[in-house]
Amino acid sequence: MARAFLFVMDSVGIGGAPDAAAFGDDGANTIGHIAAACMRGEADRDGQRSGALKIPNLLGLGLAKAFLNANGSLPEGLDDSVAVTGSWASAIEVSAGKDTITGHWEMAGVPLAKDWGYFPKAEPVFPKSLLDALIQQGELPGFLGLQHLAGTEAIEVFGAEHISSGKPIIYTSADSVLQIAAHEEFFGLERLYKLCGIARSLVDDLNIGRVIARPFVGKTRDTFERTGNRRDYSVPPPQPSLLDRVESDERGVFAVGKIADIFAHRGVTDIRKAHGNDAMIDETLQAMKDAADGDFVFVNFIDFDQLYGHRRDVPGYAACLEHFDRRLPEMTTKLRPGDMLIVTADHGNDPTWSGTDHTREQVPVLLTGPGLPSRDLGVRRSFADIGETIAAHLGLAAGPQGRNMI
Repeated sequence: MARAFLFVMDSVGIGGAPDAAAFGDDGANTIGHIAAACMRGEADRDGQRSGALKIPNLLGLGLAKAFLNANGSLPEGLDDSVAVTGSWASAIEVSAGKDTITGHWEMAGVPLAKDWGYFPKAEPVFPKSLLDALIQQGELPGFLGLQHLAGTEAIEVFGAEHISSGKPIIYTSADSVLQIAAHEEFFGLERLYKLCGIARSLVDDLNIGRVIARPFVGKTRDTFERTGNRRDYSVPPPQPSLLDRVESDERGVFAVGKIADIFAHRGVTDIRKAHGNDAMIDETLQAMKDAADGDFVFVNFIDFDQLYGHRRDVPGYAACLEHFDRRLPEMTTKLRPGDMLIVTADHGNDPTWSGTDHTREQVPVLLTGPGLPSRDLGVRRSFADIGETIAAHLGLAAGPQGRNMI
């Protein structure tokens, strides 16, 4: 029986979204601008890398050809003459949003018809009633932050005061999210999780997509560091997702990284946590070994987005792409006859763009596996085609959203 693998390179967009202007992202292009910056010598730093973007294995899966579908032309540094061993497409997001949940839900067959609620940039960012309820129910002395912040900035600016005062750091971003940072030792990890659970119930009426626990360690600004114990508290999908469909057919659903959190732990039979892309690849290799016939392995590789996209770090993003590319054959060579692998993304996060937000872009859809055809699958009109292709490969009945690409 067939197995299916869906690998999401978090934020590795390829531009060309027809509605990008509506999101303030007209011209954003994560891969295109990184490749161009590499060719101009603007992605070199501290000996991390040099010269053109070196991603031969992603190009061999059709990344440049998918980019061409989305944009009609290639930037210098992306070569579409490389022999491709699978099929490729670009995909347009139809959901009303450009965040992590939205992209993952749509590719799993649950497009978001109505956009999320968001916290305003103007003060007060958070409603007083929300903060009062959190203070009371969480037995807190108050809060720090209370503004739009990048995660590392939040702990750099407020970490020391948090330790001395016991006040957690609460902040948000352009996403539909409430984030709470607290020290694992001085505040307590389980206490942070409990507080985020309380916050989850309080923001439901505001239609906020996620509450994220952001634990950190260290004792000074220079030593503060976020840990791998992040936990996302998400709204459950409003309809059954691909994960539910696979699980209800008594198949295994392996969720590697933050996948289980994104789907509120619905339709998941095996959770594998790891911190960073390298550890995620190691967990993925083990999941590929453990997956039985008919199982589905869903992975999110977070470093592109979390460490480099939001921080607008072009050299770091380029080096991360190259490192992932070097390890990609470890995973593709684990595919057995009958297996299908799709490598894609959930949105863009152009590190050359203004601000720190995700960017509205098309995403690559790179499909490979022993015996699968090598051809152009065109421009897909919804990420949901990804999930329907996997469902068809696994022999599941057709769902209400998306079309099988092959």
